[in-house]
Amino acid sequence: MGLHPRSSADFLDALVSLGLLNRDEDGVYHNSPAADVFLDRAKPSYMGGILEMVNARLFGFWDNLLLALQTGTQQNEVTHTGVPFFATLSQDPVAWRNFLNGMNGVRTPLAGALAADFDWTGRRYVVDLGGALGAVPAAVLRSNPDITGAVFELPPVRPVFEELVTAHGLSDRLTFHAGDFFADPLPAADVYVMGQILHDWNLEQRQFLLQKAYDALPEGGTLIVYDAMIDDARRHNTYGFMVSLNMLIDTEGGSEYTVADATGWLESAGFAKVTARPLISGYTAIYATK
Repeated sequence: MGLHPRSSADFLDALVSLGLLNRDEDGVYHNSPAADVFLDRAKPSYMGGILEMVNARLFGFWDNLLLALQTGTQQNEVTHTGVPFFATLSQDPVAWRNFLNGMNGVRTPLAGALAADFDWTGRRYVVDLGGALGAVPAAVLRSNPDITGAVFELPPVRPVFEELVTAHGLSDRLTFHAGDFFADPLPAADVYVMGQILHDWNLEQRQFLLQKAYDALPEGGTLIVYDAMIDDARRHNTYGFMVSLNMLIDTEGGSEYTVADATGWLESAGFAKVTARPLISGYTAIYATK
């Protein structure tokens, strides 16, 4: 592996202590079960993209956490340019692919949890709004052969999306709709997914998106919202608070929010039945039915 003898034992055993590697009695290292599932690039369950994106982008921005706390302003690529974040990032092919793979990495374990937790019986078409590379609908389609779906995303996402969907063998069932969910009509569906979207925007923008989804859904249709929502007591979900601070650094007006906040917004939009359920690793899903 090209490691120096002075460093190799401590480095590899640190990974053992973290549960990323196992070491057998003969001193041979191999992947732990979790690493074998989630950190093998050859598997559709690979989530390492988020680690690569954090390393390439976010790690350095957190050097300016104090400035963000003092000023309330974002501290990323567009801090001093005023150019919209997604427009800036999509102009750099390497950074753009790295960002999309990062979003896919976060969503991959959540996708399996959502596919298993929600009752998809009778549903026919699911659209992931701002769904990046389609991890969630891909997981749903793999376990529900009668469902088809789409990702509604900005046009520059399409080439990377199509590569991944082709690799997963879902090109005939999972399609791409180009558009801006603030400006363009939403594709028709009986289930919308809005995951890790609301935390990018301020309150007015969140309420606009939720109302738009409600208006576009048929009677009986469902909107699924998931994020690292903060517990209502604001005491326990450390991961949610860390994600919220990251939104401070990486967005103009975003943050995480409590389950009660999201429930209230959905009810105000008109949803008749709103149910919150814990997912994995500090994430919560809310199922809102029209």
